[in-house]
This record gives sequence, structure tokens and C-alpha cells, in this order.
Amino acid sequence: MANYIVKRILLFFPTVLIISFVVFFIIQLPPGDYVNSLVASRTAEGEIFTEDDINELREQYGLDDPWYVQYGNWVKGIVTEGDFGYSFSYGRPVWSVIMDRLSLTIIVTFTIMIFTYLVSLPIGIYSATHQYSPGDYIATTIGFLGMATPNFLLAIMLMYLSFKWTGDPLLGLFSTEMLQEGVHLYNFGEFLQRMIIPTIVIGTSGTCGIIRTVRAQMLDEQAQQYALTARAKGVSEAVITYKYCLRAALNPVVSGMAGSLSSLFSGSTISAIVMNLAIQGPVLFESLKSQDMYLAGTIVLVQAILVVIGTLLSDIVLAWMDPRIRFTTERG
Repeated sequence: MANYIVKRILLFFPTVLIISFVVFFIIQLPPGDYVNSLVASRTAEGEIFTEDDINELREQYGLDDPWYVQYGNWVKGIVTEGDFGYSFSYGRPVWSVIMDRLSLTIIVTFTIMIFTYLVSLPIGIYSATHQYSPGDYIATTIGFLGMATPNFLLAIMLMYLSFKWTGDPLLGLFSTEMLQEGVHLYNFGEFLQRMIIPTIVIGTSGTCGIIRTVRAQMLDEQAQQYALTARAKGVSEAVITYKYCLRAALNPVVSGMAGSLSSLFSGSTISAIVMNLAIQGPVLFESLKSQDMYLAGTIVLVQAILVVIGTLLSDIVLAWMDPRIRFTTERG
């Protein structure tokens, strides 16, 4: 097990390097660069640029070098100085832009993850152990609706209902008073209230997906020979369900945690824009739109690193949960 973890950690660095290269290359694929976007927006406002002005701007932002030179300078700055580059659109270092929203992004991300698993696992287990019951049909129907309904549409519906019932659409995580005075103990309840809609909206699709996965896996495990043998020997249904079937059924759920962590880090971008959430998703969208390559590249790189770390952690948890995986790992 220890050798397996060491091997995975050693693979982490070349994996991240390859990902950073691919990310930077893909961001450079669209025609033009940040200067083109800047000139186009300012020209629309009536400003006039000459060819010399454009060349001077491109030299100022370091965009006159080939993309691979820009990539080399970016990676060198990250490795030697921890410098992730300069955000053209924000006019300051990339990492400071990310840090502005990092704490709130982490809070929203882990709140949604906790909501997702606390809601989905019990419903999935109940649906599997009460197959074809009214509760199973209700859970299945909700699962289909949750996966089929676009998150941004659900956000609009919930904000509309909130406005009709309370007079406040709960747009954003902070009210005007909270933005002016900050979050304190006396207004923390309002902050939690404003977290309800984003948690439901962004967590719904993941919750419904896990419900369907757990239900299908549990039904499959309950029909396995070891479960039938345990029943024949008089083992209680609760022990069969929670000690044996559930552990095996959780394998795909645990393995999928890495991807969910990365996707939640950026948030459901369209939904975050609709709900005016000050998290990383809208920043990534705007940076891609303006071709702010260092900011976009860093956010995508952080997401990729989260996937790699999350995959390692999920593999370790799987090896701990499932003796078959642990046995294969030790032999390998």
C-alpha cells in the first residue's frame, strides 16, 4: 500500500506538467489574444488604435513571443518564484485574483459536497431496499427530473419563488449590508439563508446522479451470491445491507469524488452567473472570454491538480474499503 502511494505521488508531478502544457496550448488555440479583445472593446467605445499602438500593447503584455516561449516563462515563474503570471483584465497578479474568491469558493464547494452526500446516500439506499415501493418511484422520478432540469433554470425558478414568498430573490451570497459591514454573528443566519438556493441548485445534479448510482449498485450487490448465502445463514438484512452491500456499492461513488471536487471548485458557471455568486466559475468564464490566458490557465490548472489529488485520495479510500482492490494493489 505504501509503495502504491509513493508511486502515485511520483507520478503527480509529470502529470501536472503535462496538464499545464495542454491547458496553455488549448487556451492559445482561439485566434487572436488579449490585445485583440482589448482593442476590439475599446474601439467599440470610440477609441482609435494604430498598428504601432497595437504592437506596443502586445510587447507590453509579453504577447509578441511565440506561445511556447510564453508557456516556458509561465512555468518557470511558477516553479522558481510561485508567480502564476499577471492578469491582464484585472491588472494585478493572477494569484491575488484567485485568492479574492478562494475562501468563499471553498465554503460553497464543501457545503454542496456535504449536502450532496448526506441527501443522496440515504435516498439511494432506501430506494434500493424498497424497490418498486412508492418511495422508490418518487426518488426515481426526482432523480430523472433533477438530472434533466438545467441548473440555471432551477436557479431562476427558486429565486422567483423566494421573491414571491419573501420579497427577496436571495440573489448572491451577501446583502448590501453584509457587503458594507462584513459577515458577523448577528447576520450569519442571513448568510446561511442565502446559501440554500446555491446549494440546492448546484448540488441537485450530483445528488440525483449519486442516488441512481447507489440504487443500481445496491440492487446488483443484493443479488450477488454472497448476499444470498448470508441470508440463508440467517444474517440480518441490516448487516447484509450496511456491512457488505453498501461498502461494495460505494466504490463508484468514491471514485467519482475527484471529478466532483474539481467541477464544484469552479461551480456551475452559468448557474453561478445567474445567482451572482462570487466564486471562481464566473472569473474563469470572463478570463476565457477576454483571453486572459494566465488567469484562465491557472484556474484550469488548479482544477486539474484537484482532480489528480482527488483521484489519489479516492484510490486510497477504495483500497481501504474494498479488500479486492487492496489485494490487487499489493500484488501490483
